[in-house]
Amino acid sequence: MYPPKRAAIEITGERMSEMGKSRRKRKDKWGNRMALIGITFVVFSLAVTVTIKGVTLKEKGTEYQLRLENLQAQLDKEEERAKDLEEYRVYVQTKQYIEEVAKQKLGLVNPDEILLKPSQGQ
Repeated sequence: MYPPKRAAIEITGERMSEMGKSRRKRKDKWGNRMALIGITFVVFSLAVTVTIKGVTLKEKGTEYQLRLENLQAQLDKEEERAKDLEEYRVYVQTKQYIEEVAKQKLGLVNPDEILLKPSQGQ
């Protein structure tokens, strides 16, 4: 009626073996899920960091572009000023300028000029 004990031991051994395998499978699945969750978290963290740094770099790029434009405007203004100063330097060395300064500041006149003074009696 009953199977021999040896057969019972083999059956229970197989069951134990199957139960151990199913436990290992569950542990392996849990471990795989945790690894997958960990990797997903790391990738997500990297994506967020890269996005934030990209926005920061864009802001800095815009700031630097504005600064470049301001500096370029200053440079153009200074170049124009330097050009004006060079023209003035050349003009200062001309005879016309020397005569103008002599007339205005020193009151000198050319020998062939007639100086008219208003009469004080009026």
